Parts: sequence; C-alpha cells; structure tokens
Amino acid sequence: MVAVPTDTVYGVACLAQDSAAVRSIYSLKGRNGAKPLAICLGDVERLYRYCHVNVPDELLRDLLPGPVTLVLQRSEELNKDLNPFTSLVGVRIPNHSFMRDLARACSGPLALTSANISSKGSTLTVLDLWPQLSLIVDGGPIGDIWSPECRLGSTVVDLSVSGKFSIIRPGCALTPTVEILRQKYGLVPESS
Repeated sequence: MVAVPTDTVYGVACLAQDSAAVRSIYSLKGRNGAKPLAICLGDVERLYRYCHVNVPDELLRDLLPGPVTLVLQRSEELNKDLNPFTSLVGVRIPNHSFMRDLARACSGPLALTSANISSKGSTLTVLDLWPQLSLIVDGGPIGDIWSPECRLGSTVVDLSVSGKFSIIRPGCALTPTVEILRQKYGLVPESS
C-alpha cells in the first residue's frame, strides 16, 4: 500500500487485482467491508476493459481526468474480491500527472481510496498519514489546506442507468459535473 497525491486529497492505493492488498486497505482505514473501493486508471481508454460503459465516450472525456468518480457496471476483468457485494465500480482518473503515470505503469487498475481513517477528515498533507504504509509519495499540500471544501474529495456520480445520473457524494466538483450531465448530455437525475 502506498499513499499518493491526487487532484483532490491524498489517497491510499494498491493493486486492485491483489486480494490481500485490497483487504489491507480496509484494515488500515478501519473501513466497513461493505463500503466499496474505487479503481484508478491512467487513461479513459483503459476504462472500457474494467467497466461496461453506457454513456458516450465524449462524456467520459469531459469529466475525466478530473475530480470526479464515475460509477459504472463492472466487467468480469476486475478482481472478484474487490467490492464483491455490488455489480458496480467507481472509476477515478485524477487530473494529476504523477497518479496517471503511476496507473499507466501498473499492469492492472489501482484500488484507490482517501488516505484517512474511515469517517475522519481527508488528508491534504503527508503529515496526516500513517507509518503502516510501504511508501508515502509527498506531492506537497493539496489545495488550500485551510479550506474545508478542499477536503470534500471527488464528486461521485452513478452513471450505471442509461439516460440518468445519481449523485452519491457531492464532492468538490458538483456544480460543473451536473451542468455537463444535464446541459450537454441531457441526462436526468435519478429519482430517489
């Protein structure tokens, strides 16, 4: 497991296809085993291998790379031990050159989550991270460390239902994300 900077907050990453590493992230964070982990990729093109995509490629490219996690139907290529309780998976392609290069260098997707104890604030500097990690990549402070908005993390949007979207977490990019989905692509909010 490694701590890495992203375009939103520091994250903890491991190889998503390594079941033991995935379990280690849950243990480190004290995370509920029923709460899914996202995958991180370097490029939109790789997304098609791990997800069943039901939105236009242009929509993906309008939001990714960026501070957005897209939730899509997972493909059979993903590790069965990664989020085995759901047919969906969140996908991040951070707008951060180091993270994208790291993801490209790996043979498969990275499992990625915020580098914090579950239900605690997200980390914006490496000083907040733990000694249990194999490596901490210090990318310096992320955003304005005095602004609570910086700790919101990515906007998480479910695009698994054709023609609709559902905001799972508002995150730091809610307004521009919803504008793109509604105005440019005509998607409608899924009723709760």
